[in-house]
Amino acid sequence: MAKYDPLHRYLRRQSAPEVVLTFSEIENMLTALLPKSARRREWWANETSAATTHVQRHAWMKAGYRAFPTIETERVTFRRG
Repeated sequence: MAKYDPLHRYLRRQSAPEVVLTFSEIENMLTALLPKSARRREWWANETSAATTHVQRHAWMKAGYRAFPTIETERVTFRRG
């Protein structure tokens, strides 16, 4: 999860039930571009299977959030629970 640690730390510090971030804000946080695949809804899947290869999901799920992307506006709503 090293690449996505900054996002994880940011979300852990939040107390709001909902946090909205743009892709650009996330990229600034990571000091790296999101992969092109992040422009697909599947990349933001809230998978719980330990067998998944989607390591990025640990960033929000271990912080207690689930991701709900709006690809058209390049925004992600992270919701607690």
